[in-house]
Amino acid sequence: MQYKSQAVAMPYFIAAIGLFVGQIIFGLIMGMQYVVGDFLFPEIPFNVARMVHTNLLIVWLLFGFMGAAYYMVPEEAETELYSPKLALILFWVFLVAGAATILGYLLVPYATLAEMTGNDILATMGREFLEQPLITKIGIVVVALAFLFNITMTTLKGRKTAISMVLLLGLWGLAIFFLFSFYNPTNLVRDKFYWWWVVHLWVEGVWELILGALLAFVLIKVTGVDREVIEKWLYVIITLALVTGIIGTGHHYYWIGTPEYWQWWGSIFSALEPLPFFAMTVFAFNMVNRRRREHPNKAAVLWALGTGVMAFLGAGVWGFLHTLAPVNYYTHGSQITAAHGHMAFYGAYVMVVLTIISYAMPILRGRAANSNKSQVLEMWSFWLMTIAMVFITLFLTAAGILQVWLQRVSDTPMSFMMAQDQVSLFYWMREWAGVMFFVGLLVYVISFFVKGETQPSKA
Repeated sequence: MQYKSQAVAMPYFIAAIGLFVGQIIFGLIMGMQYVVGDFLFPEIPFNVARMVHTNLLIVWLLFGFMGAAYYMVPEEAETELYSPKLALILFWVFLVAGAATILGYLLVPYATLAEMTGNDILATMGREFLEQPLITKIGIVVVALAFLFNITMTTLKGRKTAISMVLLLGLWGLAIFFLFSFYNPTNLVRDKFYWWWVVHLWVEGVWELILGALLAFVLIKVTGVDREVIEKWLYVIITLALVTGIIGTGHHYYWIGTPEYWQWWGSIFSALEPLPFFAMTVFAFNMVNRRRREHPNKAAVLWALGTGVMAFLGAGVWGFLHTLAPVNYYTHGSQITAAHGHMAFYGAYVMVVLTIISYAMPILRGRAANSNKSQVLEMWSFWLMTIAMVFITLFLTAAGILQVWLQRVSDTPMSFMMAQDQVSLFYWMREWAGVMFFVGLLVYVISFFVKGETQPSKA
């Protein structure tokens, strides 16, 4: 059954895709700056392009999570959203604040932006991923709390399911751990220690709960497998994710001045972190194989299966490659880290947001699935983006291995910049793979505008 208030998810999904396009454009600009150092300089310096690229990633994924919650929670709770009007007000507040922040990065020198936005009152700026001005951070907290109030009240007045509870736990965790972005101690060791409480405990902790809930919801809808079966799998996955992810934070503590026992704790529990992602892959394929019906939205099924596989490869396999302390000693902060980061974010979070958008958008537009022509284009976009991301990861991995050898292992180690010159071929290859990814993303956007025979919505 569809609920009228689920329609508030649509602007969130549209904004997410629009910001995703912007993120990739700035990724391509950065890729060119790796090989042509003065590309678009001084208009867009590298540090600004990097801030915009990473901040857009976070913001568009948050838009995707919020849209997914507004779509899923009414259906899971079997009741209308507590306040659709509040959801739409928050959408515009978040969009305007996000756009203003990005324009601030692009148009105002960062030090001036810090002076203008109250950083002298409470210094929170200047840290990777958390570069947002103080007023933006406060805005994010306000939006997050109002959003959580809305979906929590919806859940409380309706049916409580395992999927909605896991989703709520993940979203509340996301908001709570973001509060550590306001804590910026002068001691650099303590600063990095708690900085990871936002960055790591988001992507390798509470975000995994959101990922599991979204994937479970879509698989119930497209396979018809009993809810009890899917919920049991979900409990196993989130238990593994939390146990390994929380203690696995220690793999970031190896070389920042913390006690050496973190090398053992970090190595052991990080080595177990691929398990929840492997379980997720098995879960997705198992549910599709046991399906009781053929859902007309083949593209959404493809995205769901791809999420499991790519999350396991990016977060699991590539994470494991350099997570053990004796290996990380050589690879820390190299392009191997970038390779892992790109495939892990794409596989785990980008793909699951695209999965829920692929499933929900046709229903919000009054049909069970997009036309066959549209779905063929969408599947082309899936393969173009996924294959491009595999190549980006492989090229960055090759660059990282060569960088480690030339800069850190060789008997005559090179300086950082000399080593970068030696690996520039891989950066060129990465840039061309990035262009291929961008083409895939454009095909994805175009697929929503392709007309053809459609079926009326039965969901």
